[in-house]
Parts: sequence; C-alpha cells; structure tokens
Amino acid sequence: MIAALPFAAVAAAGAAEAASPSRFSEGVVRAMARDLSRRPFVPQSKELPAALSRLSYDEYRDIRFNPAQAYWKAEGLPFQLQFFHRGHLFKERVDLFEVHDGRATPIAYSASQFNFKHGAPAGLPPDLGFAGFRIHSQINTPEYYDEVAVFLGASYFRAVAKGMLYGLSARGLAIGSGEKEEFPVFKSFWIERPKRGDRSLTVHALMDSQSCAGAYRFVITPGETTVFDVRCRIFPRRAIPNVGVAPLTSMFFFAGDATRRFDDFRPRVHDSDGLSIANGAGERIWRPLNNPGYVQLSDFGDKGPRGYGLIQRERRYQSYQDLEARYERRPSLWVEPKGSWGAGRVRLVELPTQTEFDDNIVAFWTPQGGLRAGRPADFAYRLNWGAEPRTTGLARVIDTRAGLNAITRRRHFVIDFDLPAAVSVDDLKASVTASAGKVHDVTLHSNPETQGARLSFELDPRQVRTVELRAELVRSGKPISEVWLYRWTA
Repeated sequence: MIAALPFAAVAAAGAAEAASPSRFSEGVVRAMARDLSRRPFVPQSKELPAALSRLSYDEYRDIRFNPAQAYWKAEGLPFQLQFFHRGHLFKERVDLFEVHDGRATPIAYSASQFNFKHGAPAGLPPDLGFAGFRIHSQINTPEYYDEVAVFLGASYFRAVAKGMLYGLSARGLAIGSGEKEEFPVFKSFWIERPKRGDRSLTVHALMDSQSCAGAYRFVITPGETTVFDVRCRIFPRRAIPNVGVAPLTSMFFFAGDATRRFDDFRPRVHDSDGLSIANGAGERIWRPLNNPGYVQLSDFGDKGPRGYGLIQRERRYQSYQDLEARYERRPSLWVEPKGSWGAGRVRLVELPTQTEFDDNIVAFWTPQGGLRAGRPADFAYRLNWGAEPRTTGLARVIDTRAGLNAITRRRHFVIDFDLPAAVSVDDLKASVTASAGKVHDVTLHSNPETQGARLSFELDPRQVRTVELRAELVRSGKPISEVWLYRWTA
C-alpha cells in the first residue's frame, strides 16, 4: 500500500521542482528503496556545465552559500540549513525536501543562494540542484549558529561536538572496503522541519548503489557529545559478503616511531589514533592505528558487540604542534548497536598514504555471512561524536612505541597505561603473548610522569614476517586493563 503513494512516483522521478507537497513518512522511503532494489541500478548523472565540472578544489571552495539565505533562518528555528553547490568532485545531484505536517515539499535550487568569487557562470540551469547540505545550530553559544553536521559526497557525513572541529567521517554503508570498493550514494534527503525548542533534527535518506538500495533515518542531537540515532533498512540486489554496516572513515598519517618515515616538524598527524572495541565477551580492546606499507585487513570476530569506534585519544596540543589543523580537537566516533547484531566481525582496513589529506582508515561491522540477495536487513545504532566514552574502570593504553634494540637486535615495545586511582602497579602482572616468534624481557613498572604503568618487552620474530601481539594487565588473575592488540610486520 505504501508503494502506491503518489509521492514515491514524484521523488523517484527526481523532480525536486515539483510544486505541490506530497504525503511523507519513513515508510515511503523504505518503499522507494525496496522498489529501486527490484530494478537494475541506474547511476546518477554527473553531467554539468563545463564551468562547473572543471573546477579545481580551491575554485570549488570559492563557491559559498550565502548565510543570509540559510533555510529556516527567518523563522528563528533551532536549526538552519545551508547547501552545497554542484561541481569539482561533487557532480551528482542530490534532491532535498522539507517535511512539514506530514507533507514533503522540494527545496528548490537557485544560483542566487550562492556567492561566486568571480560571478556565477553564464547559463546555469535553473534546476541544477544541490550536491549536499549542512546543518547549523547553537552548539557553542546561544548567539551563533555553528555548523554541526554535513552530508556531502556518496553516503558520507560528518559531525562535531561542542568545542570541536571536523575530523573523521561516517558513511551510510561500505561495500568492498580494502578490496574492490563500491560507493553507495545518498540520492535524496527529506529533512523534517523542527519546532521551536526542539533539540534534535530528523533527516531521512534514500541510498542506491550497484549492489543494494537502502532507507535511512537519522535523529541528530548536537551537544557536548553530538548524537546520531540511526536506523536503516538495506535491500540487497545481490549477495554482499564484504559489507560494512555503520562504517567509520578516518586518517592516520604518523605518530610515535613512525615519525622517522616522514620529514615533518610535527610529532603526530592523525584524526584518530586507535580502534576501540567493546566486544560481546566483555573485553575492551585497543588496537593502535598504523599507516602501513601495503593494505592491511584486520578482523575481530564477535557475537553481540557492545560497541566500537575510531578514537582520538591523545588530546594534548604539544603532541601535535599544529596551530592550523588542531588535531587535538578532532572528535572520536563511537558506534553503539541497538538490539542484537548477532555474530560477525569488526573489520579494520588500513591503507598506505603519503599525505595527511587522504582518509586511509576504515572500520565497520560485517554480519556473519554478509547480506543475502533479495533479503532485507535492518540495523539500528547510535553514533556518538565527541570525547571518548569512558564506560568502564579499566586501565587504558595511552601510548604505544616500538623500535630496534641495538644490542639484542630484537623489536622493543613500550606501552603506557593510565591506572584507576585505587590500583597500584605493585599488585599487577603483565600478560604478553605472540602468534609467532618469541617474547623476551617482559617488565612492568610505574611511570611517575603519567601516574600510570609502563609495560615493555622485546619480540624476536625469528623468520616470521607478521606477528599478532596481545597484552593486558591483570590483578589476582583478573584483567584490569584494556586488551592491547598490535600487528607487527617486517
């Protein structure tokens, strides 16, 4: 019955200029996604006037939305919208609709909404449409509407918490990450008009790709932690074994011992420094990120995960020394599943990069068996953008360093942990294991500089070129720290 609603036909035709409002509900988007999945995939057109398709990065950035024309600004509502022009890498048209009182009305494009540094190119079509949008709200002060979230490019989106700057991104879905990747796109959005006093904004999205279609609902609440409550229904056109649910995308260039690979004045450059996992077995895992020499895939099997995230744990300016990028103010992003996700794995993809401008880190959940053709799959989860959530009293890894012992010619690892106030290093033991080679000289002692504990050991990999390492602190046979996991490669 939902599929027969007149709005589905209007939106499927991409008619963002349709004059009359149409009935809308979350079920409408789901019906549209289901119907799309039953038809062959048709990619979005990337045709643009030459003046837009040939823009450089800087030229594209010179096209700026006029803040005086922000959507809902005149009404004084708690959220405002600003839009992105098409051009440069963002060639696909994204249809935008406002939802009010259960009716959806297209948001019309006009070149007059934008400030062009050298004037608007001649002959722009009046129905050119938008590339995406951003959300503004009074997140830092009551007097100013700061940018808090942006949806732009494929199914990517980003957000910030109070006092923070943009860093890592999330996506609607990842397909084939680390292999032959496919990038689903959000082709249409429906944004519910907020009421005065609302603290949250609801956004619906229609996703499409060669492999599947999908319907998404985001309830976005800015604050000290900016929260996205997400639910989605995916309709696979074909089987998708390497599917990424709730994918996170970040950048790790270098830190610690990796600085010797790069000629840079800064001691660290990264948007995230570790993957954190709260698995169904009750463990809390910390996996330091790496900029490898070749593509690395790491799978963490689990059943009923409690959460995972890409974390920016190092928060001191002196660790980065970058007055422009301010990496210490980049948010962490924690995924909190709702309901049972069953069996599967958290996959970490680490790609080599020679620049800080490439996102080379991806983390996501893959359900056991992937997604099956013709069988819809539902997922619900919460995204927490901001400081790292502290949900346990376990000691955390605060730094990982490694290097060559010039005398033994073995790899020397040093791991610093913080400690709960009531825990003494004298009561602890360190457990260190390796998948191959041999571990030597495990020592654990207090670190007066951090008021925590320092664990050090050496690894003799022998003839093996890849070793998986695991370490944790225990007291009376019970773990009192995160599990530190690390992949050493020759």
